[in-house]
Amino acid sequence: MKKIISSSLFWMLILAVAILTACTNSDSKETEKPATDNTSSESEGTKEEGTAPGEKVTIEFWHAMSGTGQESIDAIVKGFNESQDKYEVKAEFQGSYEESLTKLRGVGGTKDAPAITQVFEVGTKYMIDSGYIEPMQKFIDEDNYDLSQLEGNILNYYRVDGDLYSMPFNSSTPVMIYNKDAFKAAGLDPEKAPETFSEVIDAAAKLKTDEMYGFSMLTYGWFFEQLVATQGGLYVNEDNGRSGDATEALFNGPEGLNVFRFLDTMNKAGTFGNFGTNWDDIRSAFATGKVAMYMDSSAGVAGAIKNAPFEVGVAYIPHADEVQRNGVVIGGASLWMSKGIAEEEQKAAWEFMKYLTTPEVQAKWHLDTGYFAINPAAYEEQNVKDKWAEFPQFKVTVDQLQDTIPGLATQGALISVFPESRQQIVTALEELYQGKDPQEVLDKAAEGTNRAMEIANKTKK
Repeated sequence: MKKIISSSLFWMLILAVAILTACTNSDSKETEKPATDNTSSESEGTKEEGTAPGEKVTIEFWHAMSGTGQESIDAIVKGFNESQDKYEVKAEFQGSYEESLTKLRGVGGTKDAPAITQVFEVGTKYMIDSGYIEPMQKFIDEDNYDLSQLEGNILNYYRVDGDLYSMPFNSSTPVMIYNKDAFKAAGLDPEKAPETFSEVIDAAAKLKTDEMYGFSMLTYGWFFEQLVATQGGLYVNEDNGRSGDATEALFNGPEGLNVFRFLDTMNKAGTFGNFGTNWDDIRSAFATGKVAMYMDSSAGVAGAIKNAPFEVGVAYIPHADEVQRNGVVIGGASLWMSKGIAEEEQKAAWEFMKYLTTPEVQAKWHLDTGYFAINPAAYEEQNVKDKWAEFPQFKVTVDQLQDTIPGLATQGALISVFPESRQQIVTALEELYQGKDPQEVLDKAAEGTNRAMEIANKTKK
């Protein structure tokens, strides 16, 4: 008889797998740990039961942003703290998304939990089921907050049955980045990137030289999910896991097979460059002219432009020839409100989240990091207009998001074992590039995902 592992042990295994794989949010630098751990010791002790009259309500904000992301968060938090005299937010770096979530499991649902926790998008299903959080919809309804001011295609990922469970924060999507100089040299129009799988295959053949591959894609499940979704394909059953707990992977159907055959064709033709699972490696390959076209995060556009000694183009991700482009699924992370903490701390957290969504703050976040502004009014701020005038590539990323057709495919899948499923896709891609049959390796990945979902559903609280 198959032994069923406990829910706690299962999740520790899943998190361990995730740590060993590529970071889920699509921006490689933001999950690196700094040399020192700046986690506040306050989170290890017991918080005071209440706040004395006249004192500020102090809350903790756990996040996984390092580098420029952390610098921007610190500046935004400082701005909020100085904007009023009732609340004080303490932003605390907790390591990677996986490390932060592991720490949250130790205090989740208690008064010692941080008021706000940043969690990667594939942790959404887990957080909803965890019992650790208060749905964001509660505060939206109580405050009559106008959600229509925020980007609908970003909100949709974090909505379940019409209710918003967390506040979107660092949101990104994939784009195709290409070398305009290489296009010119190959006789291709540098202002018109290929749009379909067959067009990419043809362009890759023309761009291929002894020193440069035509196309590449990081060996990472997120890109596969996006190429399935833009065809209108679902990742799992139960309406992509949104009408109930998913029990069967669907990504090995026609849409997923289209993606694997697309990659297999170029790999066998020698026009596909395999640069592995490391974001820095594929980005360096592009900047040094080793590949002419590749897929990256929208938050990687600024770095691509900065580091390349040639003119850089940005385009929508490609889609299968026989289907209409549906668009992209949001990646990144969102902010979750803790359950079990003092009511005044929840109030402070809600006020901070509202501050985060203002156009001015979102404009700063967008320009500092390259992430989307969750409030589109930010794009009307003069500093954003000036930046877009200098770098029109940024506008392409926003256009692709806003052109996305709302639906179950582009809303994104919800499964609690997403990190493990993504690792199954990584293995399938690696086997594909070694010459194995596309359908065979996809079916194997689907079987692994099905087993993980079965265990998770049986051990669900």
